[in-house]
Amino acid sequence: MNSTAEAPPVLPEADDAQAGARGRRPGGRTVTKDAARPGRKSFRSRLRRDKQMLLMMVPGVVFLLLFFYIPILGNVIAFQDYQPFLGIGDSMWVGWQNFVDLFANPDFLRAFWNTLYLAAWQLVFLFPVPLVLALIVDSLISTRVRRVFQSIAYLPHFLSWVLVIALFQQMLGGAGFVNNTLRQFGMDPVPFMTNPDTFPILVVVQMIWKDAGWAMIIFLAALASIDASLYEAAAADGAGRWRRMWHITLPGLRSVIVLLLILRIGDILSVGFEQFILQRDAVGAGAAEVLDTFTYYTGVVGGGWSSGAAAGLAKGVVSALLIYAANKLAHRFGEDGIFAKKVG
Repeated sequence: MNSTAEAPPVLPEADDAQAGARGRRPGGRTVTKDAARPGRKSFRSRLRRDKQMLLMMVPGVVFLLLFFYIPILGNVIAFQDYQPFLGIGDSMWVGWQNFVDLFANPDFLRAFWNTLYLAAWQLVFLFPVPLVLALIVDSLISTRVRRVFQSIAYLPHFLSWVLVIALFQQMLGGAGFVNNTLRQFGMDPVPFMTNPDTFPILVVVQMIWKDAGWAMIIFLAALASIDASLYEAAAADGAGRWRRMWHITLPGLRSVIVLLLILRIGDILSVGFEQFILQRDAVGAGAAEVLDTFTYYTGVVGGGWSSGAAAGLAKGVVSALLIYAANKLAHRFGEDGIFAKKVG
């Protein structure tokens, strides 16, 4: 009797399964990576499938190229003694000298610190207002009242800064409604529009009136994405309105709040151009001079094209670094931020 057991025969099905595991079709034909993935399509087929969407993107891409990306190449004049009649090709190259002169300029330093100071006011007092408005609108039961409130809050966003400043001048100016009312009661008028000390408060109030209603749209969209069953379960457990807001609403808005905060920090040096240039003469350059107005008066009005370009380039680099740092900080707190942290 043979003590050694014979090996069981390999069935064709098992051989085919092993061949498939090794990347070959049953019968010896090799399976390519694309064929092994049934959901994968070739680039040409995806191009045919998405051609309508791609055609819709063409105007936007062309607009970005013409007005955003191609003008970036003009920043080379920040490293030149640029002369318009010579052009970029024939202007003398000076390297970092424009930046050295810029940071030694007391007017630039004053504009830089004014920008940071006013941006801090906007970040602290302006950023939370759209969130509060969104919570108020979301708590309204009547749909009609909600729509009326939203329409009233959105409307100022579509007004130009020229009209907004004119409206504030009619209300708070020296001959405005408030000061005329104070005179009727025998009181001295208050220089709301010309006082440099209270100018940051005036700027924040103007921006809240104009843009807070428009900014709350994002928070309203985020509120609509929160599961309503969470509120029902919390209410069944006896949680009041404030506890539901603290434990459900705010955690549900946390990712959106972090994202908008990162974008706001990255745009912190762009406190506004029209708003400040329209009020610069009324309160003085010492209070209303910011980086945008400094770039305009230095580069366009004063003819210092290279200095203005250097100021704009420095502002852009600092803003990009602020976005990167804020996004890294968001990752530390477990949020995705602008782009998710790479895993693995």
